[in-house]
Amino acid sequence: MTQPLTILHAHSGNLYGGVETMLGTLVRYPGPLIHRFALCYEGRLAGELRGIGAQVGILGDVRFSRPWTVLGARRRLAKIIRAHWPAAVMCHSPWALAAFGPVARAQGVPLVLWAHAAFTGRHWLERLARLTAMPDLAICNSQYTRAAFARGFPATRAEVVYPPVAPPPTFDPARRPAKRGGHGASPDTVVIALVARLERGKGHAALLEALASLRDRPGWTAWIVGGAQRRAEDVYRAELERQTNEARIADRVHFLGQRDDVAALLWAGDIYCQPNVQADTFGISFIEALYAGLAVITTDLGGAREIVTPACGVLVPAGDPPALREALERLMADAGLRQRLRAAAPARAAALCAPDAAVQRLTEVLGGVVRR
Repeated sequence: MTQPLTILHAHSGNLYGGVETMLGTLVRYPGPLIHRFALCYEGRLAGELRGIGAQVGILGDVRFSRPWTVLGARRRLAKIIRAHWPAAVMCHSPWALAAFGPVARAQGVPLVLWAHAAFTGRHWLERLARLTAMPDLAICNSQYTRAAFARGFPATRAEVVYPPVAPPPTFDPARRPAKRGGHGASPDTVVIALVARLERGKGHAALLEALASLRDRPGWTAWIVGGAQRRAEDVYRAELERQTNEARIADRVHFLGQRDDVAALLWAGDIYCQPNVQADTFGISFIEALYAGLAVITTDLGGAREIVTPACGVLVPAGDPPALREALERLMADAGLRQRLRAAAPARAAALCAPDAAVQRLTEVLGGVVRR
């Protein structure tokens, strides 16, 4: 029997978003891999990983402006490597690569970068990582990311692995009316959901602008799901709430904050609309919405082009408010169209991100560089 491969993930761990959701999925669906973690911070991610059985070591707060914190964390990471001798060390950002890649190099362990962002080649962290810790392999979360990756690391082989996303638990349809009613939606109301971190690029303001233009149309409500993790996100939420008040739609737009029932909220919705104004490199939130059977509306940018097809949703041109309004109004009005898109949505999500297939692909890609 082939021995499992241990992958040590070196990551900051201070925030929680799509990357962190994916790391939890890897632990739940390991396949022939064992995932261990070296994080800089205690927090939600560390707690959740331990809760599902993963081993987590804490490296301590790391700031490049305080070089002694980097050196201390590197020493702790070296001890973890020597204790477990992983098949590879995997970093999930240029920051982590610059901070921890030199340790993997010094210990003779293969170094892998999982690229979740589009690199420019100009950021100081990318330049620092190129100087100190060129990865042996890059895993890119989309074709869009892979196309940009060469700007930062032209000499590194890059492969695409769509992130594994687990399908949600089966939702009891009998609970749908109560879930909707708890947030102001009657059985006939069209519920538009947006689940994302409160970042400007996710298009919250663009959605609210479109909904404001549909203020006089009855029968819709919107659920904005996502909590603020940083000061800038608190400021942004206040701006969004002010926008809804000025547009006189505050009674129909509900800011639900950070939630632990996102899957159930999506099941209870009708349309998922996240009109990104900046390109997302992939978009796990789209996959989660498709799994839940929602018709998806987003802008024709970045990784969304690889997810949303005419069979399951609508891509609208970026920077085109009338097109966004038209797409929303058309899906609000046409229940038959919504149902056709909803029916195809779960299969599309599974085709891209079913965990077993994604982990098999990840294992195949890692096979050429890992230490056995």
